[in-house]
Amino acid sequence: MSSYVEKALVEGEKILYIGRISLWSLFPRIFFGVLLTPIVIGLFLLVPAWVKYRATELAVTDKRVIAKFGFVSRHTIELNVAKIESVQVEQSVLGRVFDFGTIIVAGGGNPFEAVPGIADPLAFRRAFLEAQEQSLVRRS
Repeated sequence: MSSYVEKALVEGEKILYIGRISLWSLFPRIFFGVLLTPIVIGLFLLVPAWVKYRATELAVTDKRVIAKFGFVSRHTIELNVAKIESVQVEQSVLGRVFDFGTIIVAGGGNPFEAVPGIADPLAFRRAFLEAQEQSLVRRS
C-alpha cells in the first residue's frame, strides 16, 4: 500500500525529506498504556497513540510541504513551498533532550498550521529551507 504522500505527488515532484512523529512525544500515553494494560484501560491509551504514530505522514517535496493526519477521517495540509513565509520550531525542555517538537508553518494568506510531535524538527525545517531555496533558483 502506498502512502498518501506518494499518491499526492504530481508529475516531476520529488520527495526531499520524510518526517515522522517521535515516539518520545507519545511517551506518556505509551507508558501509562502499558502500565494499565492489565486492567484494559491501557488499551484506550495505547490504541490512539499507535493510530497517531501510524496515521501521520509528513514530507517536504521540491514543491510542497505535505502533512496528513488520520486513518478513517483525514486532515491534510499541503502548502506550496514558494508561498510559505516562515517555519517556526517550538521545543520544550524534554523536546530538546529527546529531539522532538512542533513545526508551525505560515504564509501567503494561509493561517498558521501547527504540526506537533515531529521527530528532529530542525532537520524538517532545514529540508524546507533547502526546498524553498531550490524553488527560488528554478524561478530565476
